[in-house]
This record gives sequence, C-alpha cells and structure tokens, in this order.
Amino acid sequence: MTTILGSIFVFVLIIALHELGHFAMAKAVGIKVNEYSIGMGPALWKKQKGETQYSLRALPIGGYVAMEGEEDASDDPRSFNNASVAARMAVVVSGAAMNFVLAFVAFTLFLMISGYPTQTVDTVIEGSPAQAAGMRAGDTILSVDDREVRSWEDFSGYVADKQGTLSVSVNRDGNTLSFSVMPKTENGKSIIGVKPTSEFHPIRAIADGASMTGGVVLTIFDVLGKLFSGAVGVDNLSGPVGVVKIIGDSAKYGFASLMFITGYISANLGFMNLLPIPALDGGKLLFLLIEAIRGKAVDEKLEMGLSLISITLLFGLMIYVTIFGDIARFIK
Repeated sequence: MTTILGSIFVFVLIIALHELGHFAMAKAVGIKVNEYSIGMGPALWKKQKGETQYSLRALPIGGYVAMEGEEDASDDPRSFNNASVAARMAVVVSGAAMNFVLAFVAFTLFLMISGYPTQTVDTVIEGSPAQAAGMRAGDTILSVDDREVRSWEDFSGYVADKQGTLSVSVNRDGNTLSFSVMPKTENGKSIIGVKPTSEFHPIRAIADGASMTGGVVLTIFDVLGKLFSGAVGVDNLSGPVGVVKIIGDSAKYGFASLMFITGYISANLGFMNLLPIPALDGGKLLFLLIEAIRGKAVDEKLEMGLSLISITLLFGLMIYVTIFGDIARFIK
C-alpha cells in the first residue's frame, strides 16, 4: 500500500506541476486554454470554470493542457497557432522548467528535513560492532586508523570500503578514547552500526538544493554518453515498474526520502522532455526553432508522422526496459 500511495503522490505531483507550467505560461501570453487535465483516460472529476475545464482522470501516467488551435487550426485570435513563435516556445518549455523548479524545492525540503550529519554519534545500534567495542551515543568521531575525520561522509565512506579491524578514536566528555571495531558486511559494504546527529542549515539547504538539481542533469549527460558509447546497456535503465519500486522503497523511510526521489525523478523528466525528439516538448521546440529560422511552419503532416514514429519507438523502448531491465532484475 505504501508503494501504491507513494507512487500516486509522486506521479500526480510531477504531472500536475509540469502541466501547470504549460497552463500558467499559456495564460500569461494570452493563449486560450480549453482544458487542464491531470491524468489520462476516463474523467473521474471535471469542473468548468470560465473558459477552461479542469479534470482529474483515471490513469496517473500523464496529463495535458488543451489549448485552442494547438491540434487543429483556429481563427480565434487567442489560439496557439496564432501566437508568436516566441510565445509558443515559452509555453512549450515551461512544463520542463516547472519540473526543475519542483526538483529544486523537493531537494531543498529533503535537506531541511533530514539535516546535515555531524561527526557526533546519535545512535549506537543494539548488537552492532560499535556497541560491542564500547562506543556510545554522544561520542564525537576524531579519527579512524590514525586518519583524521573531517565529516561524517568521510568517516562512513572509509568504513564502507574497509576490510578488517578499525581503530576509531572519539572525544567523550573531553577525553580521547580509542576502540578496536570489527565491521560486519551488509550489501557488500562494511558497517559498524552507528548513526550521526544532524544539524539544520536552511540557507545551506537552498544552495545545495540547486546544486543537487544541477548534479542530476550532469549525471544524465554522463549516462547518455555511456549509452551511446556502449559502456552502459539499455537494460541497465529503469522503466515504469522499476521507478514504482524505487518510489515505494523511498516512501518506507518517510517524507524526506520521498522528497529526495521526487526531486530526482522530476529533474530526470524535465531534462528528458527537452530532448529534441518529436512528440516530446524538445521536439516541439525544435520544430518551432525551424519555423523561426525559415519564417514558415514545418509541414503539419511531416510533423505528425515524425511524432507518431517517435511515440512508437519510445513506447517500444519502454516495454524493452521494463521486460529486460525491471522484470529481469526482479527475477534475479
């Protein structure tokens, strides 16, 4: 149930804000919006307010903003097809822009809620190697194997890769104590069973939220490069089933963890949606750029044909990743 509710929450939030970006920009540049929909398929709820119908649909796999003149030419002066190229480009890019805004906010909330780990131990897990060695809550880690510890990340990273007994020095009530700790292995990494206290830095969280959003984008560039070079196979990617599992696993650890995965998925979708592939917002931007350069719109039949081919290929890729990536990993 946690997986289902968590997945619905994340997908609906990302879809709603992506479409809100298109909707708000369309209104701002004077384009008539006929419908704002969250979800696809049969309508569960709908309400007409002014010139726009707002609807909630059964399948949380997408959404749309239906603008006058977007699909079929319209004589309405406020139609999409009668707006300037710059206005239409602004509307198209605003959905992905909202995904990046959501990612930034989600990462910032994650950092504000979870805080930043210090070098002071908050919890020593019952029956852990650290407890057996004599470590206590309140100990401040000074060094490990005579190597000065500058942060909790520094300490935990060293421990994770260590094989054999550790010499851990701590400050306890002003006294320096040393412990010999034999780590145990979990999921291929060494642990000693301690958790840090956290400090809260709201201003730092805002700056780091922006940095994390940019970091996701750089990671995607790296992965795409490895895909094209063959260093990473398509079956290493996650499809819808894998994403739902990741969200469910994150939801079990609380709201902060759910915000982290929301930010990660939202930044990914924002970036991928801007790729110059017909049927995606990036493809629409490419066609509009060509129109701006030529002074003439791309042939409608050509655009529709390329979009149909792209949708077919993307759907096929999604099925392949789901079967040979997500499901294959579950079977193993």
